[in-house]
Amino acid sequence: MIKVTSLCRNYAAFQAVDNVSFEVGKGEVVGLLGHNGAGKTTVMKMLTGFLQPSAGTIVIDDMEIGDHRYEVQKLIGYLPENCPLYTAMSVIDYLGWMADLKGVASKEKMSQIAAAMDATDIRQLANRRISTLSRGMRQRVGVARAILNRPKVLILDEPTNGLDPGQIELMRLLIRQAASWSTVILSTHILQEVEAVCDRVLIMQGGQLAIDSPLDVLHSSGQLVLKAQGRADDIITLLNNTLPVGSVDNITPQRYEISIGPGREDEAARMIVKTLVENGIEVSEICLQNNRLESLFRRAS
Repeated sequence: MIKVTSLCRNYAAFQAVDNVSFEVGKGEVVGLLGHNGAGKTTVMKMLTGFLQPSAGTIVIDDMEIGDHRYEVQKLIGYLPENCPLYTAMSVIDYLGWMADLKGVASKEKMSQIAAAMDATDIRQLANRRISTLSRGMRQRVGVARAILNRPKVLILDEPTNGLDPGQIELMRLLIRQAASWSTVILSTHILQEVEAVCDRVLIMQGGQLAIDSPLDVLHSSGQLVLKAQGRADDIITLLNNTLPVGSVDNITPQRYEISIGPGREDEAARMIVKTLVENGIEVSEICLQNNRLESLFRRAS
């Protein structure tokens, strides 16, 4: 559905996106992650055609966006991070106007507006002026606009901004439902949202794609957390010489994250403790890493 090849974007001498390539299949829900300045919002703006790449190509539904910008944009529903709205309009008038701009057929217009309002739970706000709405309510209006024409591609930049816990759960449900008719790319700083709805994660670091992995692969990848007293260099040397340890990251002076082959965590834990204790290293804790995604995100910072 989406194919990005060698994508770059420069701002004068600053390279915001550097040689990024990935593909997203039909019906996938993909989390695009990265700290501020990592390049994720720039990638999203290029995917939507609002920003032109300095180099590289974007193909959506077999159309290269540089050659078919208008046709591609008709396939995309987009929620920008700051959720711009025309606040002088009522919700129903605004959505009606957006339906016209999106080319929704007249006979389908009211039914699609009603469906979008129901999906985002804003039907009761239909006649309210947008300027009177809270941030969370405005966010839901922005999402309703994005899904109005049931787009083939749905791009959401921080969709849970300003939402309360109940509204966040509604947004999760909406994203899962949208995957039945749309390919979804979701950008968020809230890793729990990614864990809840995404099939796969792309993590940006310094303008480059640092990680591209299905979530189930991350969850099945062995990762141990070790807390031990001793010189870090000695501990790392001992760990690197202990099978089946794959890699070691020294997170704090007494905390280490250790990659292990899937299914070998118990064996590795026993061997690590035995090796360290035999070499005079005190082990205070060793356990399975509960949040592999959080660990990877931190490592890519």
